[in-house]
Amino acid sequence: MSTEATTPARRADAERNRAKIIAVAREAFAEPGAAPSMAEIARRAGVGMATLYRNFPGRLELVEELFRHTVDDICEAAGHVSGDTPGEAFFNWLTRFHATGARKGPLASLLLAESANGTPTVLRDSRSRTIAAGEPLFRAAQHSGEVRDDVSLGQVLDGLVALAGVDNHPDFPGALIRIMLDGLRPPA
Repeated sequence: MSTEATTPARRADAERNRAKIIAVAREAFAEPGAAPSMAEIARRAGVGMATLYRNFPGRLELVEELFRHTVDDICEAAGHVSGDTPGEAFFNWLTRFHATGARKGPLASLLLAESANGTPTVLRDSRSRTIAAGEPLFRAAQHSGEVRDDVSLGQVLDGLVALAGVDNHPDFPGALIRIMLDGLRPPA
């Protein structure tokens, strides 16, 4: 049974408040070194604490929702990324995955830190969702000969996640991602 069938419809103002909370929280958590409190999120969103907690009973639920939205963005991008060739489309998606991963990484760290029961389901599910979304692009790029056939999409995404934790030298922004993506191309 879908969640939509069991959850009563929200009033329009309640939906606006929820959307405002999510938008404000996304911005707040994206700030360098950010760990905003629930009170700070409510203040920035212009809602009361009761409204915030009605939507998100705790910080963990809010961070899970933010993480889920970020993964949704990555998966959705796989369906409409463009490129002149299958390889170009795949590399464009990987670049977007990497850029979005900069937002996702701190959220994943918060989820792990705030979860008392091991790895949260949202983290486990996100990897399989992302691989499923990117697999058609990856296979098409491999089939066209633009991506090596001796790697898996999971390995590629794991490499990009690892790269997100490495600081680039300020004189060479984006150099590490370009090196990794170049390494995915088959030898000439």
